[in-house]
Amino acid sequence: MNVFFDNAATTPIHPEVIKRMTEVLADIYGNPSSIHAFGRKAKCVLEQSRRTIAKAINAAPSDIFFTSCATESINMILKNAVRDLGIERIISSPTEHHAVTHTLDYLSRYKACEVIYLNVDSYGAPDVQQLKELLQDNSKKTLVSLMHGNNEIGTMSDLQYIGSLCAEYGVLFHSDTVQTMGKYPINVKDMGVHFLVGSAHKFHGPKGVGFAYIHAAHRIGPMILGGAQERGLRSGTENIAGIVAMARALEIAIQNMDINTVKITALRQSFKEQLMKAIPHVHFNGNQDNLFMPHVLSVSFPPHPNGDMLMMNLDLAGIAVSSGSACSSGAETGSHVLAAIGQSHDHKTIRFSFSSWNTEEEVQYVVAKIKELVKSN
Repeated sequence: MNVFFDNAATTPIHPEVIKRMTEVLADIYGNPSSIHAFGRKAKCVLEQSRRTIAKAINAAPSDIFFTSCATESINMILKNAVRDLGIERIISSPTEHHAVTHTLDYLSRYKACEVIYLNVDSYGAPDVQQLKELLQDNSKKTLVSLMHGNNEIGTMSDLQYIGSLCAEYGVLFHSDTVQTMGKYPINVKDMGVHFLVGSAHKFHGPKGVGFAYIHAAHRIGPMILGGAQERGLRSGTENIAGIVAMARALEIAIQNMDINTVKITALRQSFKEQLMKAIPHVHFNGNQDNLFMPHVLSVSFPPHPNGDMLMMNLDLAGIAVSSGSACSSGAETGSHVLAAIGQSHDHKTIRFSFSSWNTEEEVQYVVAKIKELVKSN
């Protein structure tokens, strides 16, 4: 049996999305910047996709900008907010995705702005009281960048509360919503965010296409130059087939959000219960009680002679899992998220991440295989 339990890294493309993407690739090949009929047809589906995505997050279509991925969107937002909006201070968290932390380290290294990382609790949640205290100092124009759901350990932040703090103190708010897009209701007006991002391949769309939400009152300039696409914000001919596919994938994800959440939550709970019976003393990282993403489960196994080989042996058994962010796999350094929450390096940590396509049979198979591998020595 082959089992894909790495859905936080990427997701298989939905069959309806493949069908729609193939149709566009075959039939809608005009350049949307062209004024002839072929171009107008491409422009039409481009703008329809923009409206679909805007509706999904309760945004204005004019606030949606298409990019190649969320990493590009994050780089564009953070760097250009400093350059174009006069941001002097960015407050973030050490458990953010490297797309955020590496960008902030770059800005700090070149003294473009001050960067402050909040303390986090044992679940990896940022200290909102510390945030409030920092925001009381309004001597510098500030942007807060805090993710909605952590890609490694699944802990969620209360964006609505953080957004209300930002509004109270008149600061800008960016959130990495990659892991929650299509899985959790997102309303930019209720949450008070000025910038957020999405990536199609995290919600059963294709790779290589994403979007940025940028509030009209806080427009930034382009990072990529050379054309007037995306209303001058991002040069380069738009990936029409990918964008249409992304919009369809998000539409499907939202239509099925409630039923998918119930199924994934049940799979996660079943996996936890069976794993605790099979392997005593396993530890689950991140918040397990309320603010957590059902599709992500970070498990630290007790020290064992076969611990370092566990993930590789699971792969050999046809089971796909990861040690954390796929964007950093292969890196020699350990997880910055686990380090931030004080997790011991003696424990082998594996991230299991689920989708509605997974089954209880797969859960049972994976737990049985883990038990076999851990107890084989």
